[in-house]
Amino acid sequence: MVARFPVSLRWSGGLLRASSSRRRGVSAMAGGGEEAHLGGFLEYMDMLRNYERSGVPRGAGTDSDDGFDLGRMRRLLRRLGDPHTHYPSVHIAGTKGKGSTAAFLSNIMREQGYNVGCYSSPHLLTIRERISVGQHGGPVSAASLRDLFDLAKEAIDESIESENGSLTHFEVFTALSFLLFSRENVDVAIVEAGLGGARDATNVIRNSELAAAVITTVGKEHLAALGGSLQSIAVAKSGIIKEGRPVKLFSHL
Repeated sequence: MVARFPVSLRWSGGLLRASSSRRRGVSAMAGGGEEAHLGGFLEYMDMLRNYERSGVPRGAGTDSDDGFDLGRMRRLLRRLGDPHTHYPSVHIAGTKGKGSTAAFLSNIMREQGYNVGCYSSPHLLTIRERISVGQHGGPVSAASLRDLFDLAKEAIDESIESENGSLTHFEVFTALSFLLFSRENVDVAIVEAGLGGARDATNVIRNSELAAAVITTVGKEHLAALGGSLQSIAVAKSGIIKEGRPVKLFSHL
């Protein structure tokens, strides 16, 4: 765990608890009509391959030859300075409940006084909803997201070229969220996996930065992408577990 995170995290009564009440800075919150201030960011993102729209290929979420290439994500992050290694993260996977779990944990940590970054997907109204940072918990501001993109665009362009155009919408936006959390000096990031776990773009968090892995329910969803059975889905989601790091498994009622 990185040195500047001032407390250890522990599970007690099913809730993540922390012992410090240190207060940190607040990021800009969302306001009405902000999308107009994103400039060409949305158009740029729309040019990337987006499996949320087109559908995920068979086996893409499995830890196999058919799975997504995490090396591509690691190479992009390396160009950005490996921002995901600058803070501890709680990584959440599951068929249902992972988004609400991420929201609950983020709010718990904010109430304890932490500067929290939260990354989740998908969104309802604006892509900015996927990233929140600071103690207010609202969507990242359009100005902050645009400035972040301007800062990272050269590295992203280089990665797209070196990867022969194969970088995806989810990979780029995940990398931007990690970069923002680093620049905002968060105490902890709450990171929701997008699909499965083992080959999800969020699964680049190393043992040394993983505060805890959380797996909510496991159900028959995205069957083709995750191997075709409940067992293969469970295996894919358990891919976020790291040796020697805490794990919280939700019971199935």
